[in-house]
Amino acid sequence: MDDTALLALATELAAKAGEAILAVRRRGFQVDRKADHSVVTEADHAAEAIILAGLRAALPGCSVVAEEETAAGRVTAATAEFWLVDPLDGTREFTSGSDDFAVNIGLVRAGRPVLGVVGVPATGEIFGGIVGSGAWRLKGGQRSAIFVRPVPAEGLTVVASRHHGDTAQLDAFLGGRTVAKVVSFGSSLKFCRVAEGLADLYPRFGRTMEWDTCAPQVVLEAAGGAVETLDGAPLRYGKPGWDNPHFVCWGKR
Repeated sequence: MDDTALLALATELAAKAGEAILAVRRRGFQVDRKADHSVVTEADHAAEAIILAGLRAALPGCSVVAEEETAAGRVTAATAEFWLVDPLDGTREFTSGSDDFAVNIGLVRAGRPVLGVVGVPATGEIFGGIVGSGAWRLKGGQRSAIFVRPVPAEGLTVVASRHHGDTAQLDAFLGGRTVAKVVSFGSSLKFCRVAEGLADLYPRFGRTMEWDTCAPQVVLEAAGGAVETLDGAPLRYGKPGWDNPHFVCWGKR
């Protein structure tokens, strides 16, 4: 498959996973805890099963690193090309009744994210892109291109995490910048809001894993933005333990 076909596959699987998540939400669910004390539900497992089955059927032998498989002890080594899957990013939001949860499916080559989709089941949106070829938002069967925006004259709209991060570190990072407002979103929607020009900056000082960031990083970079570590290096993938350092999402500088 070429990259266009791979992106179409990921889009289809994100939509199917989103339907499964909403079905679980409608009928009710139990909330469990993983070994790291993070929450997990039937919806996480159902969505991941759909995505993994779809990827492995269409791409026999492909390498996939998925959050729940990893939590269950299935260790997949980073390869030259591999998929990163978070079947329900923002499980805390999902369990609390918020709509800020997402499905992340991204592809990494040589340590860099190259294509991916972020599905937003509650709103029916899917964001997708290929780095170097552009990003888009799909809703109601209509697909439209998205782009980061120039910073407005009144200043930056900054996206912050609802539950994670260091407020003092955020305040220090924003010191000297003209900030119009700070808004909060859950899950990988934070990247997408910068990508579609609704916000300008997302500094992240809390812990994240590679499956949290791969697909939304693709969307943002394909829309003209950047995701960098605090020392200005690109956020790369295939790191030991799949942990990310702190990073900053930039729109148009």
